[in-house]
Amino acid sequence: MSLVNTFTAMAIDVKTRKSRIGNFTGGLSGPAIRPIALYMVQRVVSQVKIPVIGMGGIMTASDALEFLMAGASMIAVGTANFINPRAPIDVLEGIESYMKENKISDIREIIGSLKK
Repeated sequence: MSLVNTFTAMAIDVKTRKSRIGNFTGGLSGPAIRPIALYMVQRVVSQVKIPVIGMGGIMTASDALEFLMAGASMIAVGTANFINPRAPIDVLEGIESYMKENKISDIREIIGSLKK
C-alpha cells in the first residue's frame, strides 16, 4: 500500500472570481503535503499488517527518515526529481550517513521507531 501522492486543491483569483487553475481544480503535492502524509502513514501503519510505502513531499534524507520512523517500510521520492534528478541517490546516501552516525546497522531499527 502506498500513501500519499496528491490532494485535490484549488486556487481562486479574487479579482476575477475564477479558478486560477485551468481545470478548475488541480493537484497539490510536494513539501506542502508532507505533514499530512506523515500523519496518514503513521495512522494507517497502526491499523494494517502489510507494508506501507510512504510518499508525499520527500525532498531530503531527513524527510525520508521521518516517514520510516512513522512506520513506512519503504519510501518513494517524486516531486524532488523535478528539481534534482539525483534526489533519490542523495536521499539514500543521507540515510546511510544517518545510520553510520547513529551506529544503526539495520534499517528495521528505524522503521516505526517514532516515540510518543
